This record gives sequence, structure tokens and C-alpha cells, in this order.
Amino acid sequence: MSTVTASMFTHPLGDDAVLIPRTPEIAEAYHALLEANHRERIARWNPAADDHPPTLAQTREALVATGRAWLDGTLLPLAIAVPEEDRWRLVGTVGLRIDRPARSGEVGYWIEAAHEGRGLVTRAVAAVLDQAFGPLGLRRVELRTNPDNERSQRVARRLGFTQEGVLRQAAAFPDGRRDEVVYGLLAAEWRKE
Repeated sequence: MSTVTASMFTHPLGDDAVLIPRTPEIAEAYHALLEANHRERIARWNPAADDHPPTLAQTREALVATGRAWLDGTLLPLAIAVPEEDRWRLVGTVGLRIDRPARSGEVGYWIEAAHEGRGLVTRAVAAVLDQAFGPLGLRRVELRTNPDNERSQRVARRLGFTQEGVLRQAAAFPDGRRDEVVYGLLAAEWRKE
């Protein structure tokens, strides 16, 4: 089951969801989430995903590595969770890869199909952008997606990203190369009134 009883830190996304840091403390719940969503939700859109979900040990190792990257300031790794009785149920992820010298980043995310259409991804990405353009002091954030991923493109447009182009055959999937649509958002464009 992909639930956790507590977390040292949560960031509210409203009354119905929170962001939780992806750390080894949530390994079992996070692993269950990955197993349940690997083929349809992760491998379908992420060229870095293998054909098979990771083992629990590999999930733990990956969480240790993301924790180090978080401490190094090169990654903001978060899980999206919703309340379920007295626990948090993990339903997706959002993360920001950070290039400090360039003062830029790349946001990525995915969510379980049952939780699509509730605004969770948009709110999660908005919270990450607040951090990126606030305390982290980034000047630009990029979002890349598959041309067939309409939902992801709508998230980008809803948050004010500008489509900057298509990188032809930029993503190497096991079944061949695919194009990527690149969106960009500048600090001056975020939350302007």
C-alpha cells in the first residue's frame, strides 16, 4: 500500500493534498506507488524509466541519491499525497532539477490516473515554481513533454509557460526516439499581476 503515517515535513496544496519530501523514510510507500504506475504512468512518458519497475532495494537507493541531491542543492524531490484516514496516500511526484550556475531548472511530474483532473499536478508544480523563483533564486524553469501528452501541455500553458519549440528525436525510449516539446518560464513571468 502506498501510504505513510507521518512525515517530518509536509507542504499543503489545499485541504486535499500535500507535498512530502522523497526520502528513504517513505521507501515502502513510494515503491508501491512506482510498482502500481510503472508501465502506464511512468515508462510511457519517461525515457529514463526501465521496462520493469525497480526493486525495493533500488527504490531505497534512488531515494538516498535524491536525498543527497536535495542536500547538494541540485534537486527538489517531492511526492504528492492525499489524506486517507490517518495516513497520507502517495499519488504522484513532482521534482525540480536545479542548475545553480545557470540559475535555471527543469520541472517534472506524474500522477496516478485516478487523481487526474483534480488540479493536484498544477498546484504541485505551482508550489515548486514558488520555491524556484523565490528562495532558490532561479531565473528560468523549463518543462519538457511528449507531443502526445496533452494533459502535460495544458499544465504548462495553465501555469504561464511559453512553448519554445520541439526538439526532434531528443528522447531515447526503449522502442525508439521521440520528439520533446520544450516550454520555458522566466522569473519575471511568474505570478505577475
